[in-house]
Amino acid sequence: MSNSKLYKGSLTTIILRLLSEHPKMYGYEITQKVKELTDGELKITEGALYPALHKLEADGLLDVEVRRVDNRLRKYYKLTEKGTKETASKLNELERYIETMQVLLNPKWTT
Repeated sequence: MSNSKLYKGSLTTIILRLLSEHPKMYGYEITQKVKELTDGELKITEGALYPALHKLEADGLLDVEVRRVDNRLRKYYKLTEKGTKETASKLNELERYIETMQVLLNPKWTT
């Protein structure tokens, strides 16, 4: 996607949605999953992802579990109960937005 600004407003929803489908994920795994699911159309940078993850954690939507993997510490993120509820809310909000944009992009003018 040539204009990354179009999806930046949806980054929180993208993260929450992925974590609703996977019990826990680490940052790089999230970026790769998005890239895979979108056939490379969306590429989330670390500079965008980690601030979003930290904000979600600070807001009580994510729990973090630190594990040692190959002699390195890796942070795994998972939804809290509040995060699960927020995911449903964010998905509904995004669906309404997409429907509204469809109306604007493909209006059925009546005279």
